[in-house]
Amino acid sequence: MDEFLVKVLVVGVMVAILAALVGVPMVLRKNAMLSDGLSHVGFGAFMIAMALGFTPLYVALPIVILVSFLILRLGKNAKVTGDAAIAMMSVSALAVGMLIASATGVDVDVDHVLFGDEMLVVENAEIVIASICFVTAAIFYVAFYNKIFAISFDEKFARAIGIKVDVYNAIFALICSVVVVLGMRVMGALLISALVVFPTLISKLICKNFKGVVVSSAVVSAVCLVVGVLISNFLNLPTGPTIVVCNLSLYLVVWTLNKAFK
Repeated sequence: MDEFLVKVLVVGVMVAILAALVGVPMVLRKNAMLSDGLSHVGFGAFMIAMALGFTPLYVALPIVILVSFLILRLGKNAKVTGDAAIAMMSVSALAVGMLIASATGVDVDVDHVLFGDEMLVVENAEIVIASICFVTAAIFYVAFYNKIFAISFDEKFARAIGIKVDVYNAIFALICSVVVVLGMRVMGALLISALVVFPTLISKLICKNFKGVVVSSAVVSAVCLVVGVLISNFLNLPTGPTIVVCNLSLYLVVWTLNKAFK
């Protein structure tokens, strides 16, 4: 296995586990579309960076983080619901990205950005950022597990007992932003949300308690990513779609077995 593929797998596994950790509370709270919206924003930011000649990572990450906080802010507005805010930001960013790509003629394969390709270069900075976020998120989950549990199942109750829900929502949005920007290298802008959604849905069929779903999601996400990357590498298939199909296949198998033995 060459050094480049190892780098892809290292970053990919950390991003996959991060996506699973943030995906559990987001899916349980029916807020999973935030990751999809941010992925579109990431595409727009990526194209802006390429057009200006900057390193995409250093431009896309702060923009996506800023927009994630803006979406949370807009979601509190009675006139703009959370899903409407996500839709507004995502389609606008996707349109801006495509216009920039068309107008400037940037030297980048848009299909690779949208759908993922492991042949994109994985920078050392991405490994560092992924490692820092991975360790921080793990510590955060362990230290505040009970509060995350409460927020995931009943946000109103969590507020009533004094949990600062808005702070935790901001942290989830921050982690989701990192997942989107780093995961775009392998998964692509349009498919990165699969890492957030599928592992939780699969784990909900397997486990009946919150802790089990969290642990199972992390394992499922990492395994599907590794299998998807290896299959795409050996068969010369696009990486993002291959990983999504691995997740979909596992979901269908688990769902079928769940129904058969229920």
